[in-house]
Amino acid sequence: MGTVVAMSRPQVGQSHIRFNSSPAPTVGVEVELWLLDRHTGALVPAADDVLRTMSEGHPGEHPKAKHELFRSTIEVITGICDTVPAAGSDLRATIAELATVGDSMEIDLMASGTHPFSRWQDQLISPGARYQEFVGRLGWPVRRLAITGLHVHVGVSGPGAAIALTRSLCEQLPLLLALSASSPFWEGADTDLASVRTKVFESLPTSGLPPRMNDWRDFELFMHALLRARVISSVREVWWDIRPHPNFGTVEFRMCDAVPTLSETLGVAALAQCLVVEAERRFADGDPLPGPRDWVLAENKWLACRHGLEAELLVDDVGNRQDARTLLAALVQRLAPLAVELGCGSELSGVLEVLERGGASSRQRAVLESGGGVDAVVEHLVAEFRGPGGFL
Repeated sequence: MGTVVAMSRPQVGQSHIRFNSSPAPTVGVEVELWLLDRHTGALVPAADDVLRTMSEGHPGEHPKAKHELFRSTIEVITGICDTVPAAGSDLRATIAELATVGDSMEIDLMASGTHPFSRWQDQLISPGARYQEFVGRLGWPVRRLAITGLHVHVGVSGPGAAIALTRSLCEQLPLLLALSASSPFWEGADTDLASVRTKVFESLPTSGLPPRMNDWRDFELFMHALLRARVISSVREVWWDIRPHPNFGTVEFRMCDAVPTLSETLGVAALAQCLVVEAERRFADGDPLPGPRDWVLAENKWLACRHGLEAELLVDDVGNRQDARTLLAALVQRLAPLAVELGCGSELSGVLEVLERGGASSRQRAVLESGGGVDAVVEHLVAEFRGPGGFL
C-alpha cells in the first residue's frame, strides 16, 4: 500500500483527491472480531478494557488493534505487507496479544459475519465523537450494524488503474462473498441466508455495489459532491463492496464476512492479490477490462448471499448458470502460477480446502443439524478460531 496520510475535507470548489500510488501490489488485511463472555458465549462490551491493556507500552493506542462501532468488537489490522504470508504472520501476532489479554478477562474471540444469538439492541456504542456522529446522522441502520467483516487492500500503481480495476473486478465479488459467507443466523434465528451480514450492511446509504465510473475524474466529482453536500464527512464513509482507497493507494475488497479461521482469511487475501495483479497487468498492456452487466452482477451477489458456495451464478447475460464451487476451482487453477510468483501459492490452494470442507455458513448449520443449538454454534466457532488453521 502507499504511504498513509490524513484525508481532510476538500474546500468548496476543490475536487482533486490525491491517490497515493503503490509501487508494488502490497497487501493489507483488516479483520473484525467478536468479544465473547467465556461462560455464556454472549457478546460482552469489553473492548475499552481490552484495548487499554493492550496499549500499555505503546505511545497512545495499540497500532494494530482498534475500536469498532460496538464495544463488543475489535478490529485487528496488519501493516503494509509484501506478501500474503507476511500479512498472516502480522495478524497472528496481534491476535495472540489480544487473546492473552482476553484470557485474563475470561473473554473468548470469534470471527463470523454475525453473532448467532446476541441482539443488536443490547450492544453499546464505542466511545468517541466519530461514532456518536455516525449514529446521530444515520440512525437505526447504524445502531443495527452488529456485523463483522474482512477487508483486503492490494496496492495499485495509480488512480486510473484503481478505477478500471474497481469496475472490472466487480465480476468476482459474488465468488468472494460465496467463499466467505459465514452469517446464517440473526438474533438466534436461521435467516435462510448464507450471509445475512450482507443485507444488514446494505441498509447504509453509501454501501453495496459501486456505481459505474469512467475515470478518476468521475470519482473525484462524485466524492466532492457528497462532501460538499455534507452527506458524508470523509471519503472513508463510502462503503462500497470494492473501492479505491486514495490514502493507502489500494483497491479495497469489502464484501466479505469475517471468516472463522486464519487459513480462510488468507485464502481470500490471496485471491484478492492475484486478481488485482492479473487485472493491473492487463490494464498496463492496454487490454480492455470489461465489467459484467449491472443486473447480472446484482443477481449474482444476491445468489451468493442467499446460497453461499451452493449458489449457481449467472455466467453470461442470456441466463446460463454454473455453480460457485466449479467457478472458484477454475479461478484458483487460473491464478495458481501467479500465486506462486507472488508467494501465496499455499494460501490460494487453501480455497480448494474450503470447497471440499464446506463454507462457514454450512458448517454452522451442521451444528444445528447434529442436534446442537445456537449456543453450540458459538462453541463451534470459538473452537475453529483456536483450532487447526485458526488464528491462534
